[in-house]
Amino acid sequence: MPKINCIILDDEPLAVELLKKHAAENENLNVLFATTEVFDAIDFLKNNKVEVIFTDIQMPELTGIQLMKILDKSQKFIVTTAYPNYALESFNFHVIDYLLKPITKERFDLAVKKYTELFAQQVTNSTSYLFVKADGKQVKINFSDLIYVEGLKDYIRIHTKNEKIMVLETMKSFENKLPINFKRIHRSYIINLDFLTSIDGNSVYLNQKIIPIGETYRKDIKDFG
Repeated sequence: MPKINCIILDDEPLAVELLKKHAAENENLNVLFATTEVFDAIDFLKNNKVEVIFTDIQMPELTGIQLMKILDKSQKFIVTTAYPNYALESFNFHVIDYLLKPITKERFDLAVKKYTELFAQQVTNSTSYLFVKADGKQVKINFSDLIYVEGLKDYIRIHTKNEKIMVLETMKSFENKLPINFKRIHRSYIINLDFLTSIDGNSVYLNQKIIPIGETYRKDIKDFG
């Protein structure tokens, strides 16, 4: 199973360091970003997709509940807090678990296990296709045929085995609809890992197609490779 991409957000630096330590010792997690600043986290999430956000609730600039309200409704969270009274409200969102500080390694790992049990089979059990609107009609695209997606300002170009389809949609929006075997490797490219044949320097090869790896994505894709 691929690692679970996550970020860590807490206004207390020591709490961030502890969660980073727990995450580093958990073989299922890949921490893409860790910060004490909620707006830095929001900026990061504008261009990066993560499966789970570890977030505190009580933060000075924006609470964890307010953060949940402004992010994509499908986003998953694991709450880390010293305040049990927010538990009920937080579960109005996709909260996997609610961890009360101080958080032990065992309790942290249990929350991660809960996520993997709930969502590891998500792709297997979900539909194997989606519909996009192109040329005034709904076009069915099988994920198994989708090789890569190319971002072109407000449009995306979907490259399948048999055709190229132009769709009026943002990369971020389309990325959120894709299963976990798709990976963002550049601000303008999402690839299907099933078609990945090799990684060479700052490029990936999808059969005969060469696609660049964006600077901010290089560590992630090379760690995968």
